[in-house]
Amino acid sequence: MIKRIVSISGKPGLYKLISQGKNMLIVESLQNGKRTPAYAHDKVISLADVAIYTDGEDMPLAEVLQKISDYTGSKAVDLKSFGKDSELREYLGKILPEYDRDRVYTNDIKKLFTWYNELIAANITKFKDDEIAEDKAAEAAEKADEENA
Repeated sequence: MIKRIVSISGKPGLYKLISQGKNMLIVESLQNGKRTPAYAHDKVISLADVAIYTDGEDMPLAEVLQKISDYTGSKAVDLKSFGKDSELREYLGKILPEYDRDRVYTNDIKKLFTWYNELIAANITKFKDDEIAEDKAAEAAEKADEENA
């Protein structure tokens, strides 16, 4: 599921990829369900392509979102409850102690929790498992196509 969720630079919120047209994508807002085109000049990023800097290797966003979900019990994170940036960083440190405190900025953390809250509001609560299942289904479809060719 997370592979089909995208962020479009300059547009608020997250979108679900619905279809591909000529020189554009058709996306649907997770917030209000409104469909809109995303053109070739728009910077569209799949959440599956996003990773968080850690002290070791970068961690895929799906794993980070799953850790947040496990920590919060699949409940939304109240961003307004954090008075200072240091409190927000400390909270992420409890969830993901190995995140790179030098390369992950406070705005990145706010965006991470905002995206998480949007996904939870859209009833998307499984992040890592769905991605693995999608990968397996895609691999099986590719093998079937190769065998039929």
